[in-house]
Amino acid sequence: MPDAVSGADAPASAKPSVLTHLADRRIVAMLGLGFSSGLPFLLVYVTQSAWLSEAKVPIGILGLLSELTLAYKFKFLWAPFLDRYDAPILGRWLGRRRGWIVATQLGVALTLAGIAFGDPADFLAWTVVFSLALGFAGATQDVVIDGWRITAVAPERQALMSSFAEVGWRVGNLAAGAGALYLADAYGWRAAYLCMAVLMAPGMIAALIAPEPEPARPATHERAGFVETVVAPIRELVTRLGPMAVPILVMVAGFRMPGYVSSAMAMPLFKSLHYSNTDIATVTKLFGFGVALAGTFLASFVVPRIGILASLVAGTVFGSASHLALAYLAIHGGDGGAAFWTFAIAVSVDSFAYAFASIVLITYMSSLAASEHAASQYALLTSLCALPGSLLAGASGFIIADVGFAWFFVGTALIGVPVALLCAYVWHVHPRTEAPAA
Repeated sequence: MPDAVSGADAPASAKPSVLTHLADRRIVAMLGLGFSSGLPFLLVYVTQSAWLSEAKVPIGILGLLSELTLAYKFKFLWAPFLDRYDAPILGRWLGRRRGWIVATQLGVALTLAGIAFGDPADFLAWTVVFSLALGFAGATQDVVIDGWRITAVAPERQALMSSFAEVGWRVGNLAAGAGALYLADAYGWRAAYLCMAVLMAPGMIAALIAPEPEPARPATHERAGFVETVVAPIRELVTRLGPMAVPILVMVAGFRMPGYVSSAMAMPLFKSLHYSNTDIATVTKLFGFGVALAGTFLASFVVPRIGILASLVAGTVFGSASHLALAYLAIHGGDGGAAFWTFAIAVSVDSFAYAFASIVLITYMSSLAASEHAASQYALLTSLCALPGSLLAGASGFIIADVGFAWFFVGTALIGVPVALLCAYVWHVHPRTEAPAA
């Protein structure tokens, strides 16, 4: 390792200062990489659904278009290959990890530009094709950044790296949410998406200043085929969890299901109540940024004190029940000053609960991943937690057309009841599920 990095893995007893951390270029790079990781996801569908609503895309089609994020649910299929093979050309210059990071960042920037030059009101197919490509590039970027984070520092420093990644991610998420909405109101959607493409530059700079991790030890099955490459991490995880594998994996799959289904129709709800892009950006992103951080800090405080599985039960109950606030908004929201504060409070309740539940789940999934297959198993678990909710979200627009927004959000709240019962069962039967230490 270069000198600028070599002191970063000092023993924990040395208690390095904040300035020492910031002198480690891996930490600085993690902020930039977290930022670029936080940009694409909202721009694939969530922020874009405001554009689609303005283009008068029918509500049923809007629900189907939430499936544009499917690449984030299937990224585990190609994650093992990113661990094993170099990126074309860039891998030779930058190394395996950084080469793939820059390649995916270029892909994100180009597909954002492609969306910018589309017009969903007149040629929806163009927007769909480039959005699918953006989802693939963004999901792959997440995989390779997680792989770099896991291999760049020792296991005892992963919590620190994750914290800086989370800060960067939230700032990127803020830019893709509030920033894009403000720009759309001021200059139009084309300018907004082109600006988002330009904002991938800090992440590329971060990838260039980041040190390339030491190469991993040669894989046991270097010539394994596609199936074996994908199956090996899954087999190790299921074997280690034993008889509790099915309940635990079903719990992971269902934990964020209510949130994914609800999120797909949140923006159409806000637009149906005639809130402007500026109002939505102010409440959901600027004000919501602080609210989400508060939920994150509460989760960080609660998990060590009551345990991860008790926190999972609390997270799924709180996260699902918060959708009742959106049901209330659907009935009482609309134009006017008082309605704006109803909007702000309802969204804040939902954002706080979502952040709390998300951090609890991230902590739990990280504890399940074995060090040998860390990137692949973490990609598998994140895909698993997103897939069922995403598939259900595809029908959400048709459900709302039949029952209305209020009953839809009551229904998403009720989905959390069996998931909470399953969390309680796993807590009671198998209280320790962590992967062996590295």
